[in-house]
Amino acid sequence: MLSEIVLRCMNDTDLAASFAIFVAKQQNSTEVTGDHLLLGSLRAISRFGIATIGPWSIDLESLGVDWVTQPEGPKPKCIYSQAAVDIFDRATAIARSTGDLLTVFHLLAAFATEDSGLMGELKRKLEITSAAWRAAIAQLASPNGTTAKPETAKPVTRDFLTPEEAADALGVHVQTMRGYIRSGRLPAFRLAGERAIRIRRVDLEKLLEPLSPNQDPK
Repeated sequence: MLSEIVLRCMNDTDLAASFAIFVAKQQNSTEVTGDHLLLGSLRAISRFGIATIGPWSIDLESLGVDWVTQPEGPKPKCIYSQAAVDIFDRATAIARSTGDLLTVFHLLAAFATEDSGLMGELKRKLEITSAAWRAAIAQLASPNGTTAKPETAKPVTRDFLTPEEAADALGVHVQTMRGYIRSGRLPAFRLAGERAIRIRRVDLEKLLEPLSPNQDPK
């Protein structure tokens, strides 16, 4: 099915956001809240409806999540609440602090300081502390259950990049990259039903041209 192909092509952050929108629509919500984003992140790392993080096994079914059904077709437009935007911003800051690309684990780590909503309920019910949650996420995110050092971590090569990743790859400002897209110089794609933009790595490479021997390299 087309939806299954799309899901396989998404990275884990896209999956978390996609599932968050799916849960919001199932609950007839007009916006994606922080709780929806947490449920979407847990759904993205779950297996058979169970998200295992350190010593905690979180049953998505008990939280009212239909973990069997996959989102079908183009996702309807959704508004992210300020709480969800704040989580994304915090996750991005966490990723930048370690020199990583944003992943679902950074999103989950961003919930460590949340004491209200669903995360607050999980903290009280499962006796989760902020430090214990972050330690469990770090263990989960690292290969073979060990903390990987940034200098030894293998770089991940993806066929589709965000504008920020594409700008980093070429060493230009992200607004320069967006200018290339607006002018039509660089093809770009939008995730169905969302505002997220993706750029093909092969198209990005076409922006480069060889420097002739008689050209000034400055």
